[in-house]
Amino acid sequence: MGSFSITHWLILLVVVVVVFGTSKLRNAGKDLGGAVKGFKEAVKDENTEHAKKQVVLDHDGTAHTEERPATTKVDDKHNV
Repeated sequence: MGSFSITHWLILLVVVVVVFGTSKLRNAGKDLGGAVKGFKEAVKDENTEHAKKQVVLDHDGTAHTEERPATTKVDDKHNV
């Protein structure tokens, strides 16, 4: 009873296809795929915008861009 066998999955698939129909399932798949693709593109665009430029305000209120230094991995065993 803990897991489904292949016959359970096939019966479930047949019931879903009968209830919703193949065209609705195809459209739902396209919509879901488009949403995932749009989300990935938005995240990628946001990351490139953030990495491209970082504005830092000085104490007098002027803004300038700052180059981000490369990060290095620090070994905690050698930091005493």
